[in-house]
Parts: sequence; C-alpha cells; structure tokens
Amino acid sequence: MSMQKPLVSPEARVFMTSYLDSLALVERLHRLLLDVIKDEFERLGILDINSVQALLLFNIGDNEVTAGELKSRGYYQGSNVSYNLKKLVEMGYMHHQRCEIDRRSVRVRLTEKGRDVRNNVSELFERHAVGLEEKGILGTTGIDEINHSLRRMERYWADQIRYIY
Repeated sequence: MSMQKPLVSPEARVFMTSYLDSLALVERLHRLLLDVIKDEFERLGILDINSVQALLLFNIGDNEVTAGELKSRGYYQGSNVSYNLKKLVEMGYMHHQRCEIDRRSVRVRLTEKGRDVRNNVSELFERHAVGLEEKGILGTTGIDEINHSLRRMERYWADQIRYIY
C-alpha cells in the first residue's frame, strides 16, 4: 500500500491564493512606481535619466555610499547598481572617489544635478502622500499596518535565504 500525501486543507489553499495575489501586487506596484516616476520626469522634460536611476538617486540622498552598501541595504542587485552608478557618474549626477582605506572600493555622492533629481522625486512622493491621505485612500493607521506586514515578510524571506542554504 502506497503512502499518499495528505491533501492541502481548504484554508491553506485560500491562504496560498492570497499570498500569490500579494506577491503579484508587490511586483506590479514596483513597476507602476517606476512608470509614475518616468511620467513625472517626462512631464518635467528630464529625459536623460531613467526611473530606476532617479530612484537610486533618491535612495542615496545626502549619503556617501559604495555600491556594496546599496546592495547590502537591499535596494539593488549588484551588477544593476554598478551599471547605474557608472552611468550616473558619466552623466554628471554623481561624484565618485576611490576609498582611502580600500582602493578597490569607490564611494559616490550626489552632485547638484543629482540633488535636483532627488528633490523632484521627493516632491512627487510628498504629493502622493498628501493625496492618499486627503482622499481617504490611506491614513496613518493603514500605512503603518501595511509597513508592519511587509517588514515581517521581509524578515521571513531574509531568514529563508540565510538559513536554508
């Protein structure tokens, strides 16, 4: 007599469907965010930079960082961030300088041109925050609940990477 796996409970199937919906939504939201940034930059006549690069400048802000630091913070994949940092330096959005301690490492910071882009993205996000709240789409409690849940998922996924392999 062969042993059969127990069937997944109906509750587990419902949860799995919701989990997959959440994954798809997070992915769509990220792509939509990039489209929103792209549209804003087209409206402003800033056509030499893409939305990923604009978001990178926003995330760097006033910091001086290495590509490795951006990757370790979870913002970007290694080759993707290195390519975009190189392009941003070439286009005059960032300064770069070899690290005094580790000559292999390059530290980057925004130029005035890069700070202008960062400010444009910041103003866009401020308008969105005000609009979401004013239109009753999301309030403080709702956004806090979303952030709390997403951080818990982030920790769970990070633990999966650390402890499974």
